[in-house]
Amino acid sequence: MARPSSETLTEAELRPMTVLWQRGRATVQDIVDALHSRHGLSYSTVLTTLRILERKGYVGHDKEGAAFVYHPLVDQASARQSALKQLMRRFFDDQPDLLLQNLLETESVDAAELRRLQALIEAHQDDAAPSRS
Repeated sequence: MARPSSETLTEAELRPMTVLWQRGRATVQDIVDALHSRHGLSYSTVLTTLRILERKGYVGHDKEGAAFVYHPLVDQASARQSALKQLMRRFFDDQPDLLLQNLLETESVDAAELRRLQALIEAHQDDAAPSRS
């Protein structure tokens, strides 16, 4: 039985997407070359992954001569947001405080990073405050 398609990027799909986000446009061979030393992916594996990404709406392509040149249709920030929403929905009951609590309890966060997080929270509180007319 086939595995159901993931609405967010799988680990294998993230690799060529990262190349496309960095370069803007690339052929299959460009992506193979960029990923080969680290992941050793074959041309056919990258091509199959790009076709899946195209079906999912993450990439498009243009034909230039004999080659297809792929480009992202979804920017990295949108993909991150989608992945984070799925993570929160699946593991944290759609509760950002549970996500943050787990992050703080399981990751090493230094004092400077905590101050940056606090500043982000305060800035968000200012943005979310109801305006008075």
